[in-house]
Amino acid sequence: MKANSIETPVLIKTNASVQQVIFVVFLILCLFPVISPAIALFLGLIVANLSGHPFLHLNHKATTILLQISVVGLGFGMNAHSAVSAGKEGFIFTVGSIIATIILGTLLGKWLKIQKKTSHLISCGTAICGGSAIAAIAPVIKSDEKQTSVALGVIFILNSVALFTFPIIGHWLQMSQNDFGMWCAIAIHDTSSVVGAANKYGAEALQVATTVKLARALWIIPVALITSLVFKNKTSNIKIPYFIGLFILAMICNSYFSSVANVAPHLVSVAKTGLVITLFLIGAGLNFSVLKAVGLLPLLQGIILWVSIASITLLGILYF
Repeated sequence: MKANSIETPVLIKTNASVQQVIFVVFLILCLFPVISPAIALFLGLIVANLSGHPFLHLNHKATTILLQISVVGLGFGMNAHSAVSAGKEGFIFTVGSIIATIILGTLLGKWLKIQKKTSHLISCGTAICGGSAIAAIAPVIKSDEKQTSVALGVIFILNSVALFTFPIIGHWLQMSQNDFGMWCAIAIHDTSSVVGAANKYGAEALQVATTVKLARALWIIPVALITSLVFKNKTSNIKIPYFIGLFILAMICNSYFSSVANVAPHLVSVAKTGLVITLFLIGAGLNFSVLKAVGLLPLLQGIILWVSIASITLLGILYF
């Protein structure tokens, strides 16, 4: 999201230096092991809506880069054989859910009379990998800043809800690590929240969720190509998530090189801290102006679409 496109409401009037001190203090708190991804997101929300984000113009780029580095770091804690197995298991769910989500999202957009481009961005963000998918699809359909911001706002709001609610639902249903990881990867929009929720549930859930989610992210390419045909735009460049290749390389190194495996736990620890900071920054980029800018109908589309896909996927994982 181009965070500087939305003004930050400052409920407590503070000058720039005080804002920076408050922000840095909260950021440092996220370095402590007791701070989980969900708590970090909550701390970010507090900062955004009480004192404001003094570095808001840098937030989007910082979260994108830090998330990618953290995901690559998590690759050093995963086994290639287990990852391939998880990827194969999640393939059918991935393909089916992507197609169903985009079709349902299109129908909902027409029913709610939402702008076609906004509706398509919300559908793609829900279907594939949240903000990354929206960032890739937006230039393909040539959406304007408001349409992109609305779609990102919907996705990030629902991501925040998912990070808190999914582990609770998983424990309530007594889901296995594998099933929960699969559900997270398919039903939660953004990679950051997928990894955050799965990490809270357990190590196996984290491996399954990360592997399936990143395999899912590769579907940005065919979806973007089809989108360019539907919107009759043949000149746009498609953003390919190259960092997934580095994640695979890290996973292979951990699986086949003992020297790498010896330092892998330390790299994974650093990556998890990076993820916590990423979620803090995402929370710090959300404020009351985001809710106001999103509007009721796009948010309603996002909620209906998300709940539908999450419910259908959950039933499929548990009973089929």
